[in-house]
Amino acid sequence: MNLQDMPPLAPSQIVLSPHTAIAGEAFREPAADGFILGGFTWRHAPQDIARPIVIINAATSVRCRHYSRFADYLFANGFDVITYDYRGIGESRPASLKDLDASWSDWGALDFEAMLKRAQREFPGQPIDVVGHSFGGCAAGLGASGHLIRRLVTVGAQFAYWRDYAPAHRWRMFGKWHVVMPLLTRIFGYFPGKRLGWLEDTPAAVVRDWSTPTAQYETRPSGRTISAKTGGLPFALVTAKTLAISISDDPYGTIPAIERLLGYFSNSTNTHLRIAPEDIGEEEVGHFAFFRSPYQATLWPIALSWLQSGELAPDIPGRLVPRS
Repeated sequence: MNLQDMPPLAPSQIVLSPHTAIAGEAFREPAADGFILGGFTWRHAPQDIARPIVIINAATSVRCRHYSRFADYLFANGFDVITYDYRGIGESRPASLKDLDASWSDWGALDFEAMLKRAQREFPGQPIDVVGHSFGGCAAGLGASGHLIRRLVTVGAQFAYWRDYAPAHRWRMFGKWHVVMPLLTRIFGYFPGKRLGWLEDTPAAVVRDWSTPTAQYETRPSGRTISAKTGGLPFALVTAKTLAISISDDPYGTIPAIERLLGYFSNSTNTHLRIAPEDIGEEEVGHFAFFRSPYQATLWPIALSWLQSGELAPDIPGRLVPRS
């Protein structure tokens, strides 16, 4: 299943009760550098300090609207939820991307960090959980307030090291993401992914991070910058109980790719669950489909159970990947 095959999902605008809950309420939030981010909030009322608030981190250049039905699902199961777009994408896109200096590390250290601060302010005292898709799992380790995260669920989370791509797709993906994407970015000043049907249009510095063919995040362009500023990467600040979900037909989220990122979460208790499509009666799932509503009955309960208890249910599909 390709991303371009899936229509964007509009946030739910259903008011479940005018006095108790609102779903999909738009907000604007400034990051520490003043950049204004856009997103949506699913909020129960009255506030309950026992109710967790979940922040959903999107994949690279995927709009937060793609996760709206999953947010509805978490909301219906008793969570407050925040979805948002990284700078340059969707609700956080400025008039021009050519002049936008926005990297992967900005998306984590500034944009995700702003959501952690918003969660603290808007939902005081409530536990903060995070769901991260693809690069969104990496972004969860880049915020200076990562110690606030109680539980973390990642799906296909990695930072696109080309040798980790599935062997059957590796060279095609290398050509697409490490040759064509940076070449077009150099021509246009940003990556025109939307007109190609590949991704949303993407800032140039994000493309440089993605396309740099190195195995360590700290050797990506913005990884070097954040490491120099802080004396190292902030992943170790995260102590959350972490579930990494990978799908066996995901050409990005291979076992080496997932384990490479998990290695940075050195102070977390990490569990890696590997699921094959046939485990849930499907022929394919891939990298993007986990958050589509057809998987509400098969895949979503896995993430829900972890967010609720920090444990896997005994009858879950898939297998645990031994930690090295």
